[in-house]
Amino acid sequence: MLPWRAMFGTILISVCTFMHVYVFCRASSVPFVERYIPRKIFIATGVILWAIFFFGRIIGHSRTGILAGVLEFLGMNWMAVLFLTFIPLLLIDLITFFGFVMPRLSSYLRGFALLIGMLLSLIALFQGLRPPVVEKYEVSLPGLPDALDGTVIIALSDMHLGSQLGESWLAARIAQVKAHQPDFVVLLGDIFEGHGPPEDQLIDTFKQLSASYGCWAVPGNHESYGRNKIGLFEAAGFTLLNNAWTEVRPGLILAGVEDLTTRRRNGQSGDPISQALAGRPPGATILLSHTPWQAEKAAKAGVGLMLSGHTHGGQIWPFGYLVQKLYPLLDGRYEVDGMTAIICRGTGTWGPRMRLWHPSQILHVTLRGQREKNLLKDMLRQ
Repeated sequence: MLPWRAMFGTILISVCTFMHVYVFCRASSVPFVERYIPRKIFIATGVILWAIFFFGRIIGHSRTGILAGVLEFLGMNWMAVLFLTFIPLLLIDLITFFGFVMPRLSSYLRGFALLIGMLLSLIALFQGLRPPVVEKYEVSLPGLPDALDGTVIIALSDMHLGSQLGESWLAARIAQVKAHQPDFVVLLGDIFEGHGPPEDQLIDTFKQLSASYGCWAVPGNHESYGRNKIGLFEAAGFTLLNNAWTEVRPGLILAGVEDLTTRRRNGQSGDPISQALAGRPPGATILLSHTPWQAEKAAKAGVGLMLSGHTHGGQIWPFGYLVQKLYPLLDGRYEVDGMTAIICRGTGTWGPRMRLWHPSQILHVTLRGQREKNLLKDMLRQ
């Protein structure tokens, strides 16, 4: 039986090969292509682009260096272009019953679909390459001491450092974080990419980050791929919360769990959320979990705020509709049985450096106590 990672790679290559053949077959019937692009050049272009994708996945995704980086960048972005072109072409084929209805018009409509796919790809590339935005939330946290009202958390997730995103990109993100003067910083997993050792400069850059209440992290699924990268969090100056809790200030508990998707894939039993929360003192509780699963269990256990990542918000529309079937808490803020859950759609990108429609994201969360709410209730009673 193939290992999970090899199986995923085989499925990905197979699906993309199908989309590649489909897109080029349908494009060959577009009048502009038939008239102005010689058949040999058209076929050669298709073969070259498929080879770039294939070697980008095989070589670029398993090695480091300039050649591997270029191959992966081109190959993964071509994969996204295929997807964004495949969708409108398939829609036209479904409307025209694959050309049996309005056969002459359908060929022109396929040309229009190709243009739509290219336009969407350009927008997605722009969104993927631009710096992440800082999105602000205010959360009323039950049990938060009045002295901690206004505490600021900065959360980053899914940076996938070491593949396409390196030291200069990370340095710019550290500068963004510092500008907001957070009380504590949290990493929500998938910080280090699953192939190739991260450069020493990445660790040194992370060490430039500090916060009065500390820097904390939980692992994601990519930290377990290839060489185990769990130890890199502590090397980078972050304290790892792996099924554990800490009291960052009296009355404020921060807990973290290992990646839930990795546990499921490995067939592990146990209850990491209960383990992470067991024995904690009274007070407000924040839970860090890379994967936004078991939110109801966390709420029932008395967690007031859950911060997660992993989903990338779907990254490229309309792929998010499929992702949401597996992860109902996809992107943004949710209220779950009295608990607030905020899902970061990723500070970086995975695979393609492309996003559609929303840019990458850094979370800025301001904690509020119950004092103002209680004062309002007292005023209403009077």
